Amino acid sequence: MATPSSPSQQLYLDAFQSVENRLAGQARPWLRELRHAALSRFAADGFPGPANEAWKYTSVRPIEQAGFGPAVSAGRPLAPPDLTPFWFKGLGAYRLTFVDGFFCASLAPGDPLPEGITATSLASALNHGDERLRTAIHRGVRDDDAQGFAALNTAFLSDGLYLHVGHNVVLDQPIHIVFVTTAQGAERTLQPRNVIVAESGSQATVIEHYVSLGELRYFTNTLSEVRVAENATLEHYRVQQESIKAFHVSGLHVDVERNARYTSHQIDLGGALVRNDLRSRLNGEGAQCHLNGLYLIDGRRHVDNHTQIDHLSPRASSDEYYKGVIDHRGRGVFHGRIVVHPDAQHTDARQTNKNLLLSPHAEVDTKPQLEIYADDVRCAHGATVGQLDENALFYLRSRGVDEHTARELLTFAFANDVLERVRLDPLRRTLEARLGAQWLHGDLSQPAGG
Repeated sequence: MATPSSPSQQLYLDAFQSVENRLAGQARPWLRELRHAALSRFAADGFPGPANEAWKYTSVRPIEQAGFGPAVSAGRPLAPPDLTPFWFKGLGAYRLTFVDGFFCASLAPGDPLPEGITATSLASALNHGDERLRTAIHRGVRDDDAQGFAALNTAFLSDGLYLHVGHNVVLDQPIHIVFVTTAQGAERTLQPRNVIVAESGSQATVIEHYVSLGELRYFTNTLSEVRVAENATLEHYRVQQESIKAFHVSGLHVDVERNARYTSHQIDLGGALVRNDLRSRLNGEGAQCHLNGLYLIDGRRHVDNHTQIDHLSPRASSDEYYKGVIDHRGRGVFHGRIVVHPDAQHTDARQTNKNLLLSPHAEVDTKPQLEIYADDVRCAHGATVGQLDENALFYLRSRGVDEHTARELLTFAFANDVLERVRLDPLRRTLEARLGAQWLHGDLSQPAGG
């Protein structure tokens, strides 16, 4: 193993030695080998620094300096009323809850899952030897992606969501997974690992929801792997509503096969420092990928979205639509990359990023990027950065609307353009209420549910 170059790396290497035997699935030789390979990579590469072009605008120094130790067990037991504020009113769903990174069986859903659906703790599936995981885990994480945070997550891989939707199974309700951090998880590193497999012909909706009980300081380092098999459909929502003192780094790796459809909705409402890496590979003819994102930033918060869509097969399509609202001294980063590979003829790809700056001190760095190696494609991309339209403000004020309300209405309309793409009515209504009644008034302390 390489010699670590920083005390922060050594902290995690020492922690691994103390917790290794308590990690789920330790009896599986293939998993032990995977963990040790990831740990060696982390020791060699460490955390990304400013010399890494992909992290040019995002410094992770605050995470390194914090010295967070790993969370090794669930926090205090929770009762269902503790989570009531985080449910979406009117949304029927199968629910699973993870407390400080670990599955809480006492908060498991009451209704049995339909036949052909496995939705459980990853730790349980590993300990019981579900052999499907051997081919699913780390399948979509390329070697050059498995550095830094992804390698750290793999080394400490222990718990998270394991969802397997069988062939031609249609899930009748969404699966709502809540990752909640308690006071016991403060000053810790939480590392959920989620594996989602939608087999051929299946249909499912998943909501990943990250929240905290109070304004706690901690670090969530999550990694999700998704496979959408031939003719399957998966709607995937990620609502990040962490404490505004927390750090959140997520990796999402998606494989979309022939005639399959994958839709992602990434909503960032919290976190002091947030980085989302999403990589989607369209592996089969007719594959579809739709990425929607909304980030709301104020104070001195920082949110960075990096996406990459690889078109690897002909006649596949992708549509990416991200918007950001940045206020005070907040900073947003968007880097969207679409790569059309040589064999991906007749690709249809569109990418849009729009940003609204509400303060002269707000900042955003946006970089839409197209790389096309095929000669018969239809591709477009663009980005905008601007302020509220003075003509629109004048129009509203000339009709009796005061300036403060006019600005809120225009800001709401700008952001709600993304929320209108949310197909689940209860979820959309809750997020709209959050945007209109809470965020625009500067109150970030209220939960998104309820």
